[in-house]
Amino acid sequence: MQLLTDDPRIKQEEENRAMISEMIRDFGAKEIEPFKMEWDESQEFPRALFHKLGKLGLMGVFIPHEYGGSGFGYHEYVTAIIELSKIDGSIGLSMAAHNSLCTGHIYQHANEAQKQKYLPLLASGEWLGAWGLTEPNTGSDAGNMKTVAKKEGDEWVLNGAKNFITHGISSDVAVVIARTGEAGASRNASAFIVERGTPGFSGGRKENKLGMRCSETAEMIFDNCRIPAANLIGEVGDGFVQSLKVLDGGRISIAALSCGIAEGALDVAVKYSKEREQFGKPISSFQGISFKIAEMATKLEAAKLLTHQAADLKNQGKSVTKAGAMAKLYASEISVELANEAVQIFGGYGYTKDYPAEKYYRDAKLCTIGEGTSEIQKLVISREVLR
Repeated sequence: MQLLTDDPRIKQEEENRAMISEMIRDFGAKEIEPFKMEWDESQEFPRALFHKLGKLGLMGVFIPHEYGGSGFGYHEYVTAIIELSKIDGSIGLSMAAHNSLCTGHIYQHANEAQKQKYLPLLASGEWLGAWGLTEPNTGSDAGNMKTVAKKEGDEWVLNGAKNFITHGISSDVAVVIARTGEAGASRNASAFIVERGTPGFSGGRKENKLGMRCSETAEMIFDNCRIPAANLIGEVGDGFVQSLKVLDGGRISIAALSCGIAEGALDVAVKYSKEREQFGKPISSFQGISFKIAEMATKLEAAKLLTHQAADLKNQGKSVTKAGAMAKLYASEISVELANEAVQIFGGYGYTKDYPAEKYYRDAKLCTIGEGTSEIQKLVISREVLR
């Protein structure tokens, strides 16, 4: 997708995006494509791969140079997620979660000392980040979370558990949202930085998932976990306000992830439709298939435009609450739709692991659930429209 403009800033972004796309395609062909089904079957999290992504500048895409990041904007970030997710949605998901959630939270809300300490480690890929909000019994109802933090002298003591956490076992550092006030009260949660190796902080059960199987999803457990008071991000009670802002940006990430999976599904469907022959000609020549592909391509382009619109607002420092939710809602739903259509175009072969369509089909579904379900996005959008 290219924008027709003479604006030098936008032209530079286009050049950056073209460079990023080519770099990831070359890297992915050597380092991801040959191994992705092996990782998928075994649910192996390829930790070493993210060190390599760090060397490419993809683990701190929008983090400024002064903190060791690539210093790009959100258009380049969206492009990077799309290109990775076209190859393997699991890798796109892990890269996006590291960038937008843990690293993004510290960049947006931490003090200067915290930024100087953690961002260079995260942006280089030397350290891997996690972000803990969701709990077993409080998904969207985060105000009633059971993980609590109590102040004792110069320390905070954390007790509780988080689940469905990307990199819950393998991360080197996590941003954790814990309740510091009464359940159901306003401003009752705060954000903390917790390093792996801190006594009382451990990884728990790893989820056995339908898709995104090589992106690690697991519990984080806190058992009298003592952290320095200096590890509080912002002020006591700021946790939810910070989290909502982080999620606004995170939804752009999931929209981009959705677009990448959808584009990957479309690409393999188009290729197969040109190769597969029935009645003496390729199936792409039949209207039933060609019309499917036309609709798939149109919906993908619309999803990309919504995603880049949200990215543009993010670059300008404007509110992305509505735009991010719209992009995430639409892109995630059409990702599932396009992956489903790709399986249909492949026919019986689409249902087998010998062909690529089934993996896009399994991976796509997470996009309608993670970082707020489609139903939550509709709630967010309706509130903004009716405000």
